[in-house]
Amino acid sequence: MPRWDPRAEDRLREAALELFLERGYENVTVAEITERAGLTRRTFSRYFTDKRDVLFAGSDQLPVALAHSVRHADDALSPFEALLTALVDVAGGLTDQAPLAVQRRAVVRASPELQERGRTKFAAATEAVADALRDRGTTESEATLLAQVGIAVFRTAFEYWTDRPDDIGLPARIREAAAELAAGLGAVDFAALPRP
Repeated sequence: MPRWDPRAEDRLREAALELFLERGYENVTVAEITERAGLTRRTFSRYFTDKRDVLFAGSDQLPVALAHSVRHADDALSPFEALLTALVDVAGGLTDQAPLAVQRRAVVRASPELQERGRTKFAAATEAVADALRDRGTTESEATLLAQVGIAVFRTAFEYWTDRPDDIGLPARIREAAAELAAGLGAVDFAALPRP
């Protein structure tokens, strides 16, 4: 067998996901992953820091990509339009990730530890988006609120997409989730709201 395998990372990820789905994340060791993949612990360490990293590798790029897209959106767009444009833009780069996303979501749903890690990753994305909106001149409070809403739209769209990955792509799911939000908000009569 050659010393360098160009598919080593994929083999490790596939083996880990198979094992996680079969036995549960908590019941799988790195040694079992490497054995299933037919690779060594040393090879595993080249690509991943630990078994959680198999599921979250690359997720640290999401905040960076979203912030970059928000900062470079057309200046004529409102802050929320710039945010939605960024979400759709970044989602377009994830189109080929549907099968992996479906498996990853199933594993994460079954593990409180992984759910917490996922929340931490989305919190980082929220902060990065808020910073990017502030860089565009959005006020502190508006940037924070819009970032939270935008990441909620992304998460909802991601859930729709992984529930029905062969239906339509993630960018379309983001548009759908944003339209649901807009319809749910409707025309609000702020004067009619109760006052303390």
